[in-house]
Amino acid sequence: MSSNYSANDYRWIQELLGYPEKLEKRLAFFHDTADIRLPEDPIERVIFQDRAKAAIRKIAHSKGHILMVGRPGTGKSLLADMFREVLERSMGDYLRPQTAIAAYPGKDKNHVRFAYEAPEKLDQRLEGIGREIEAAAQNGDDFSLDVQISAVRKVKNGLVWGAALSALTGLFFPPALIATGLCGMGAIFLFMQENNHRAQEHIQRQGAGGRRLLVKQLTDQLPEVLYDPRRDRELMARVSEPDARSMKGGFRHDPYQSGDLQTPAHRRAYLGAHARAPIIYIDELKTLVKVGYMADLLEIMQNQRYVLEGGRNTGSGAADRSENHLKADNIIIACCNHDTLTYLQSEGDGAFLSRIEDRGEIIQMESAVAESPETVRQVAQYIKQEIDRLAKEFERVWGDIISREGHAGVRRRSEHIFGRRLPREYTLTAREFSRGAVLEVIRELRCRAADGKLSAILRPVNGIIRTAEHDAILENADRVEAVHVRRALAVHLSLEGTLNREIQEHKKDLKKYISAMTDAVGYVVGLAVVQSRSSGQMYGQPLPIHCQISAGASDTVIAPGKTGDIAKAAAQNVRASIKKVLKTIGAPHVGYEMHVEYIQAHGGVEGDSASVAMDVALISDFIQQPVNQTYGVTGSLTGDIILAVGGVTEKLRAIMDPDLGMLGACIPWQNKHDIEPLLINAQFEYTQLEEIPGIRIFREQARQAPFDIFFCRTKYHAYTVLMGLKREAVELRMTARTRRDLEMIQRMHQFGEAAAPDESAGAKTAAAAFQARV
Repeated sequence: MSSNYSANDYRWIQELLGYPEKLEKRLAFFHDTADIRLPEDPIERVIFQDRAKAAIRKIAHSKGHILMVGRPGTGKSLLADMFREVLERSMGDYLRPQTAIAAYPGKDKNHVRFAYEAPEKLDQRLEGIGREIEAAAQNGDDFSLDVQISAVRKVKNGLVWGAALSALTGLFFPPALIATGLCGMGAIFLFMQENNHRAQEHIQRQGAGGRRLLVKQLTDQLPEVLYDPRRDRELMARVSEPDARSMKGGFRHDPYQSGDLQTPAHRRAYLGAHARAPIIYIDELKTLVKVGYMADLLEIMQNQRYVLEGGRNTGSGAADRSENHLKADNIIIACCNHDTLTYLQSEGDGAFLSRIEDRGEIIQMESAVAESPETVRQVAQYIKQEIDRLAKEFERVWGDIISREGHAGVRRRSEHIFGRRLPREYTLTAREFSRGAVLEVIRELRCRAADGKLSAILRPVNGIIRTAEHDAILENADRVEAVHVRRALAVHLSLEGTLNREIQEHKKDLKKYISAMTDAVGYVVGLAVVQSRSSGQMYGQPLPIHCQISAGASDTVIAPGKTGDIAKAAAQNVRASIKKVLKTIGAPHVGYEMHVEYIQAHGGVEGDSASVAMDVALISDFIQQPVNQTYGVTGSLTGDIILAVGGVTEKLRAIMDPDLGMLGACIPWQNKHDIEPLLINAQFEYTQLEEIPGIRIFREQARQAPFDIFFCRTKYHAYTVLMGLKREAVELRMTARTRRDLEMIQRMHQFGEAAAPDESAGAKTAAAAFQARV
């Protein structure tokens, strides 16, 4: 395959140089974010997700279910809120239930009946029944223990008379005094009993019970209003832990189950989201799967009704249930990640997904979108939305202090918080973003994606916007400028980014030490990335690789350490590529053992983006040609062609630090658009090495510290940049090396045959070992 570039290839690289100017024109519609007007349509406040927004509108019109699948931070929760707001404005008065739900006693103490009634009529009925019960309670006799008190008094009086008579008798017959004592003690005990009855009677008359205890059986038959649409106006229920209790409802435990104090089942019932809310929002479907509610949800989605049950607990409500069904005609809005979607596809042959598609749609959230004038405008709109939200938070937190003490009071209090003096003109107001600051945010979104796209994972960007805002406020700057955003990017890192920064410092010293201690033969600087699980952001780092190739063994490749399956397959692919070259140039057949070492890659290596680096290092060792250690290389090798890989922008940003001593890199031709974000707010020019086009970026002011990026189509272009050799020179030196190896092996073989037949076993072993080493 020809390695020459066409005229169009060079024009495409020249077009890359015009990217910053093109982006500036796309942002020419505003000077700063104060010029941006936010859309009134709530759904349009969600950016990038055009397919999801179109599906949301269609589903809102047809009242269906939604399952949004995507990575965290792509706007699933925000889109659900906007969906609720749109339905609230358009059909809220029709979607919201108009009838109250009342619970009545059932056929026995463990059953209840539900009724849907107009709340006004239900109030009238309850008020009428309440008045009748109150009248019955007032007209009834007061609580009385006269019968018990009268009986105790009679016995007490009898014992008093008995004690008196026995005392008189004792004057003449002393043993009768025994009866006097017994009668006296009995009278005293009954006197205390009489007083106890009187006190109990008084307490019951003065307490909350009294006459009402006489009509408790009547009040226990009163219906219980479980849902009143006049009080519960929320259209959407957010369920954080979707289990049977929160979704369906149940029966509360009754701690008083004896002595006429028990609470009937219909008064212990409560309703869940299915019966109360027209829209149910499940933020993370994985929690529903974990608690085992999926089977119940599938049944309710199919039948649109359910029976309320006490559940699996052992409390007093475990045996309670309803005689009739509750309605459950809900709109289900659920969100999940791709791992949960994989489980749903296999669980029950995708029954839940089938229910969703029956009345709705499964929406795939975008993780990245192509850069266009519209998506660039949406980024500016999103930044404006975050500024307005931050301004509202300032008003909520500091509003009272500002109204009472003014901004001077805020400044004094903030000085205690930050532990330093603040400018006298300090005002706690949200600053608008300048066009240059918006460019930096767009640059960061481009760096976090690939193929000319903007990352749609926006939640981590919110923190960057806020950090830049606070930085500008503390400086009392008029606006947020690009420098504030760059500072925010430097400090606002995920956990993986913080760890990667420490690794980066170690890699700097390691790279300098290897360059000083070796002749650079077989050594190459590869490029790798670490991806954050939370934010999806990639963090690049240099990956030193050392390769050796030895003759005289079978054709094998050895890649020790924590090497993943894809990385091992890439090593085998490199071996096949080298063998193909040897066969093509007509080199003699010689077996080679290839050894690949990822230097101090303790966390392991996975992926095929280092296959070009492996090939360069192996060829360097094979022909004994040093590799330029100030250039990095990345790319996936298939035959002689270099294919695109991921994370190129972050890989380049990692080695563009001047302290690392790197002067450039080789990247795949197909990744040329990943260079565009590096040109924003930077100085650059076109460069070319022989036929290989590239871009030179100046990392410091006054066009200092150049960094050259070359776009390679084949591995021979990488050879030219990294080893200074063209294809013909490499192939000639490879042919010469194989001939020397073949001649050496033949001489060793002849030496073995010429050995004495009766040589000792030890001598044979030594010769074999020597041959293996050669």
